[in-house]
Amino acid sequence: MKQVIAVSTVTAVALAGCLVFQSRILGRQPGSVERPPITGLAHVGLFVSDLGKAEEFYGHVLGFEHFSLDKPTGGLMLNYYKVNDHQYIEIYPGLSGDEQDRLSHVAFETTDARKLRDYLAAKGVKVPAALKVGLDKNISFMVDDPEGRKIEFVQYMPDSIHAIRFKTLTPSTRVSTHMIHSGFIVHDRAAEDSFYKDILGFSVMWYGGFNETVVNWVDMRVPDGDDWLEYMLNVTNPSPKSRGVNNHIALGVPDIQEANKVILMRMPTLTEKPKIGRDGKWQLNLYDADLTRVELMEFKPVQTPCCSEMKTR
Repeated sequence: MKQVIAVSTVTAVALAGCLVFQSRILGRQPGSVERPPITGLAHVGLFVSDLGKAEEFYGHVLGFEHFSLDKPTGGLMLNYYKVNDHQYIEIYPGLSGDEQDRLSHVAFETTDARKLRDYLAAKGVKVPAALKVGLDKNISFMVDDPEGRKIEFVQYMPDSIHAIRFKTLTPSTRVSTHMIHSGFIVHDRAAEDSFYKDILGFSVMWYGGFNETVVNWVDMRVPDGDDWLEYMLNVTNPSPKSRGVNNHIALGVPDIQEANKVILMRMPTLTEKPKIGRDGKWQLNLYDADLTRVELMEFKPVQTPCCSEMKTR
């Protein structure tokens, strides 16, 4: 009996050692948590001073339908302007003045929020102690990136207020059916890379600037999709207008000239015209009543991008 136990113990130890060796060969430590997919932008939250003016811009000019979520204590919490089944512009009332940042947070979709929470915790990121279903009936959680920007991760659940509206609220009036990126001011590229690149697996898609010697923008693509986050560099002491220009969202369009015609019919006071950006893509800048920029952008360059190669999958 003692011999059997001894042999079993030796076998178990050998097997455990083999598993540890295999884990190291594969680049994983025993018990490590793998990152689940991060597939794209889920939503961007924006503060506004006037819900009526927000409806005029996001509802009428951009052509999106919306639905609302109320606070548990009563009163409106936010309006969801639907870009597509998996992407929304969240509009929050209560903008108090010029010094308040209009950008509330940026959210990315994941296939497994709880596993992603565990993965980030294992990487030393401060995360909620536990996750629960939210008021919208999705599973999500918020973290701070290295510069204190609020970043949310969302897993859509089958009975959520979003999922029950899948394949609805998608009128032909929408100027775009895909939010392709969101950008915000970044002061320390290396610090942000430690989070978005090294931990989350984002990768550089393109970078460029106003000239060939300075990098002003870095496009960081999500690891498991085509959407991206744009670092807006070299911005100091921004005015409300400058902050709104940099903390922005971008909506993809197949033809900027056709989109411009639609916008002009809905907003005849539009002063900017379509132009080709430094990334070689046609774009058109629009602004809501609180100076947040919404960039319409074609999906592909029509000219060679400046400064760096634009990487495709």
